[in-house]
Amino acid sequence: MSYEAKTKPTEISVDDFIKANATDQKREDCYTLIHLMEKLTGKKAKMWGSSIVGFDSYHYKYTSGHEGDSCILGFSPRKAAISLYVFMPTKENEELLKNLGKYKMGKACIYIKKLADIDLKIGEKMCLSTIRYIQEKYPTNIAKN
Repeated sequence: MSYEAKTKPTEISVDDFIKANATDQKREDCYTLIHLMEKLTGKKAKMWGSSIVGFDSYHYKYTSGHEGDSCILGFSPRKAAISLYVFMPTKENEELLKNLGKYKMGKACIYIKKLADIDLKIGEKMCLSTIRYIQEKYPTNIAKN
């Protein structure tokens, strides 16, 4: 039986999702993140699953045989914090984390209360490092749309 990912691109409106799920401050932060991530990836925001705003995509395959598609960058305005999906464990990103600001690290994401808690220039560098990492590791698997 093959595994089917729940988190894949949908036709849900990003704007409707943000308006329905973010307080005023988080909404403002979300639109700042959308602007930044669209600029960095050159791709429009899309909903991935029911709660992740994602940008661009790539196909991955692990040595275990597990494979799937994911957004290259993304975020989600959760109730307790904004989850940032912008981190790959590169040496550069590990160094950047030291100066990012106030955050908590999850298994696959960085949690922040608000954008003002972090240095957005450091966050931008982290996004660029992650994009480079994915382009190098999965060069033929980047979406061509």
